[in-house]
Amino acid sequence: MNKLIVILLLFILITNCSLDKKSGIWSEKKNIEEYQKGKIQELFQNEIVLENELNPEIKINLSSNPINKSFVNNLSNNNQRINFDGNLKTISRFNFSKIYQFNQFEPEIIFEKNNVIFFENKGAIFKFNDSSKLIWKKNYYSKSEKKLKPVLFFANNNNVLIVADSIAKYYAININTGELLWTKNHSTPFNSQLKIYQDKFFVIDNKNILRCFSIKNGSEIWNFKSEEYIIKSPKKLSIVISKNQVFFNNSLGDITSVNIDNGDLLWQVPTLTSLDIESKVFLKTSDLILANQSILFSNNQNDFFSIDSNTGSLNWQQKISSNLRPTLIEDFVFTVSMNGFLVIIDNSSGNIIRITDIFKNFKKKKRSKIYPVGFVVGSNNIYLTTSNGKLMIIDIATGKTKSILKIDNHKISRPFILNQSLYIIKENSIIKLN
Repeated sequence: MNKLIVILLLFILITNCSLDKKSGIWSEKKNIEEYQKGKIQELFQNEIVLENELNPEIKINLSSNPINKSFVNNLSNNNQRINFDGNLKTISRFNFSKIYQFNQFEPEIIFEKNNVIFFENKGAIFKFNDSSKLIWKKNYYSKSEKKLKPVLFFANNNNVLIVADSIAKYYAININTGELLWTKNHSTPFNSQLKIYQDKFFVIDNKNILRCFSIKNGSEIWNFKSEEYIIKSPKKLSIVISKNQVFFNNSLGDITSVNIDNGDLLWQVPTLTSLDIESKVFLKTSDLILANQSILFSNNQNDFFSIDSNTGSLNWQQKISSNLRPTLIEDFVFTVSMNGFLVIIDNSSGNIIRITDIFKNFKKKKRSKIYPVGFVVGSNNIYLTTSNGKLMIIDIATGKTKSILKIDNHKISRPFILNQSLYIIKENSIIKLN
């Protein structure tokens, strides 16, 4: 970074920045009270804000069969159409100590067979089964490390749970017993998805370096250094994997493909202009998904991209502002904009098929303060969570909201589905709906 850019960045920061139940016990099930009512391209266009519905009368009819285990070892991040149409008549919760700064992170539940794995405030990891019975609970942090309140990121195969965290530690656990297999310290914290492929796992650290480690002992096999940025975003970075490629994004919006065996660069695509420093400071990119030889993703700078996974060339681009993970089902791309519009795109052409205002039932004064957190697509419904603690059930065919469930008064995580249960994370509990 040259001196001019550094000076400009410091000026922007100075002028624009202001200074301004713990034991894990499941509650009894209760009725849910429904809330009524090497190739480089640069891709950019003038911003247009999505504010209106489009073709709201069009019905979307899906013909493909729903899939099971969409959240188990998913290397593509594409959750597709999940075999779930829960009645959502009962609710229970597993309580734990409050996760520090939960709103700034995107922790994810890990599913192993029919079991659930998560963590709590001081780094303790717990595993319980589909009957809500605790199988094991372990904490491998020292007293001083616990005070740092680490945020944990997970990946697993049939035998091993890999953990990387926000205090620069990574380790492996026997997934059946919780026994520690090995532990390592890193030079900088991690803030990304973890992915396991064969005998390797992949994670990105805060210097925008993709690291490839051995599952057997945690030794580094190779790394790829993308451009580092002085501002560290809390937005979790994303990784997807094909048989011979690893794709990842960094905090500057670059999308990179490298060889999975040696980390050699295959292609790289910057998605922000090099001079747009303010955009880079506040950039939030969605999870990448890999489907039909395309990488699909969006950002909060009003851009949605489809990039050819083999060459890095642009397939198409739309002006949609969203940092939510999209979903591709058949030839339909589903996403939700940050101002509450459900958007469905034709994946082949990039043309928008339908836009539905799913926030229309929120009062006008409150709507500006509410944003979508994440969604999944079930057999017939879309399940969307919001920053004000609501779970919206939306009909796929029409885009109309069927009902809104009040889960909490504050931010909740995106939904996760295992079998016929839907899970949502709060800062101090996991909520299970059937």
